[in-house]
Amino acid sequence: MAKSSADDEELRRACEESTKQKIFMSIRVAKSRGIWAKTAKLGRTHTAKPRVIAISTKAKGQRTKAFLHVLKYSTGGVLEPAKLYKLKHLSKVEVVTNDPSGCTFMLGFDNLRSQSVAPPQWTMRNVDDRNRVLLCILSICKDVLGRLPKVVGIDVVEMALWAKENTPTFTKQHTNLQDGPVSAAVEEREMKVTVERELVSQAEEEDMEALLGTYVMGIGEAEAFSERLKREVQALEAANVHAILENEPLIDEVLQGLEAATSCVEDMDEWLSIFNLKLRHMREDIESIESRNNKLEMQSVNNKALIEELDKLLERLRIPSEYAASLTGGSFDETRMLQNIEACEWLTNALRGLEAPNLDPSYGNMRAVKEKRAELDKLKTTFVRRASEFLRNYFTSLVDFMISDKSYFSQRGQLKRPDHADLRYKCRTYARLLQHLKSLDKNCLGSLRKAYCTSLNLLLRREAREFANELRASTKASRNPTVWLEGSMGSNQSVNSADTSTVSDAYAKMLTIFIPLLVDESSFFAHFMCFEVPALVPPGGLANGNKSAHDEDDVDYDDLGIMDIDENDNKAGKKTGELEALNESLHDLLDGIQEDFYAVVDWAYKIDPLRCISMHGITERYISGQKADAAGFVRILLDDLESRISMQFSRFVDEACHQIERNERNVRQLGVLSYIPRFATLATRMEQYIQGQSRDLVDQAYTKFVTTMFLTLDKIAKADTKYEDIMLLENYAAFQNSLYDLANMVPTLAKFYHDASENYEQACTRHINVIIFYQFERLFQFVRRIEDLMYTIPPEEIPFQLGLSKMDLRKVVKSSLSGVDKSISAMYKRLQKNLTSEELLPSLWDKCKKEFLDKYDSFAQLVSKIYPSENVPSVSVMHDLLASM
Repeated sequence: MAKSSADDEELRRACEESTKQKIFMSIRVAKSRGIWAKTAKLGRTHTAKPRVIAISTKAKGQRTKAFLHVLKYSTGGVLEPAKLYKLKHLSKVEVVTNDPSGCTFMLGFDNLRSQSVAPPQWTMRNVDDRNRVLLCILSICKDVLGRLPKVVGIDVVEMALWAKENTPTFTKQHTNLQDGPVSAAVEEREMKVTVERELVSQAEEEDMEALLGTYVMGIGEAEAFSERLKREVQALEAANVHAILENEPLIDEVLQGLEAATSCVEDMDEWLSIFNLKLRHMREDIESIESRNNKLEMQSVNNKALIEELDKLLERLRIPSEYAASLTGGSFDETRMLQNIEACEWLTNALRGLEAPNLDPSYGNMRAVKEKRAELDKLKTTFVRRASEFLRNYFTSLVDFMISDKSYFSQRGQLKRPDHADLRYKCRTYARLLQHLKSLDKNCLGSLRKAYCTSLNLLLRREAREFANELRASTKASRNPTVWLEGSMGSNQSVNSADTSTVSDAYAKMLTIFIPLLVDESSFFAHFMCFEVPALVPPGGLANGNKSAHDEDDVDYDDLGIMDIDENDNKAGKKTGELEALNESLHDLLDGIQEDFYAVVDWAYKIDPLRCISMHGITERYISGQKADAAGFVRILLDDLESRISMQFSRFVDEACHQIERNERNVRQLGVLSYIPRFATLATRMEQYIQGQSRDLVDQAYTKFVTTMFLTLDKIAKADTKYEDIMLLENYAAFQNSLYDLANMVPTLAKFYHDASENYEQACTRHINVIIFYQFERLFQFVRRIEDLMYTIPPEEIPFQLGLSKMDLRKVVKSSLSGVDKSISAMYKRLQKNLTSEELLPSLWDKCKKEFLDKYDSFAQLVSKIYPSENVPSVSVMHDLLASM
């Protein structure tokens, strides 16, 4: 008989390496999922696959887990895990009856995801291998798990007998359950057949042997033993029937007793039916009484609740007499404002109480509620009309009183800062009233805002006009002329440069006083008139980028003392329409005050136009400080002021450019034009006035000035072509000399400085070439003819051309270079003759000598190349000659 794969040690080691666990049994099987036909052949759908089943246990604390590993062969013949089953889920072991050999079985697990899929079938090589595997699995389930799975298709007694026959006779060593699988593995190596524990205990086996001994049968006569047991069971059943028949009299007595008991039970049942009927009638009467009682109780409770609800409704509909008196005919004096505010609060709450969801919708159609709502609306209309009329008259009278008192305004010899603390204190008294008017009727605020703006606008314009007039009258400053670059003034006449800083200081003072005032007035108006916009200037904030200009006793200047009636009113920027309405009202409040600012700007311009630069910087600083959305009109005012200042300064720049252009219409001019040095003086003064963001304004003016200056210079120079280059180089040099220091500090002037430098170099080159060609025209004309011919014919053929022979060369050299020192002296005198700026002569003469040497060097090289046999004075001789001049 071939050796079983269960005894293959190499197979066991391969399984242990693959599973990383201690294997105490491994055996080769064939896996299939087909159905065994009667011919004992596999179906066509599936074929058998070789597999290896390995069984292992693992101790974990006090528990021991048992596993069944299914391994398959990889392409290289190496075992690798395919499936892992836990034996604690094994619920069924079934031997397939369709396999005639009995070597095929199935294992059923209760934790499989899909019970509809048939479990795999495992086919062993023979019945002994099948019994060894099944006995091992069942023994582990009994010892480790304490239970046995259901066994189908195999006789347990037959397996026990097989196990006994195939178990060696050596004495088993009893071990702990924890160490059972390990010891079983040792025993299994020494046994021919693997049996870890018996399926039938020792006592059961001894009883079975005694029973078989009673029948004098051997252990192999199972069929005869089974037939004998069947016959004895039938005999026992027949004896039981005979005993029953013998006890018939006793049965009759029992039946009679049962009939008597039945009669008593029927009588009792009839009585119980009668009692049950009476009880049912009583129950119905009780339920009826309870139902009527419950209805009465419910009606009583409802009536009580209704009375309470009606009392509450009547309380809500009642109008207190003191509130009605305040709302219809009460006074609006300061002493009575607390009562008026309380009446307003009551009226607001009463109106809200009659609206959903505060009032149940079922009450809304009641006549009493409708009448009371109409009465409250009438009270509201009356109070809003009376309060609005009072406030309009109050605003007018308050402002008229202040206007009539001259002590509120600046007077001759005394500048007075506008002080609205008393005005705001009096208005603050009615701030809560305005809040309630808004909650009662938002439309009434339009006329109140208009009345407030109209009245306060008169006061603000009067204050600004008086302050501006006194500011101009008290400011002492000499007027500077607006003519800076006029040609008729003479080039050496200096421009008056009186100190006019008081002018810009006056403008700054006007802004310092009134811009914070206007911002505060805008903020006060926005909050006082209940606009839902963010605060213009937060507490402790800056109104203009500088420290607040209020006095120390005006700490609560912007504090209205207003408590928000509606909590949602505190949220900033609810609606864009609200901000637009505020800006329209601010326009009505502050419109017209800009004329007084314009008057200060125009006055400052007439005294010193250059002060527009410093005023522009001051205005820019204030613009950068206005960030709040509600100060729209103040920003517009500052933007208009900036535009006005820029317009006046542009007017000055345009006039100065016209003064420059008028130089073009003058008689023939020589030397440095008058506006060149004056522009340097003007630029120096302009740089002194620059503040903050006015740099761009000044740079634009520089660009326009210099562009006009250069264009005018070109036109004047072209008027006399003979002296054009002299005019250009002298003026460009003067421009550079006068602006050298400023060009190092001002990038815009640096750019024009470089342009002037380039134009100067070009004019110098042209003028020097004219002087050189005038004195040595024949020599350099000869050189030019040679250079032109070298483009078309070889150099060696040039001496044979007409007018370019050696004889012609000697004539030209003799006529041009004989007495060359006199020619050079004449060239120097000619250069000096028409030059009005003597300081330019040395540099121009150096340029002239260098240019002449360069041209003569080119002549000498051409002669040596084309006329090698001819001798002319060398360059070094000419250089020494020029150096000695």
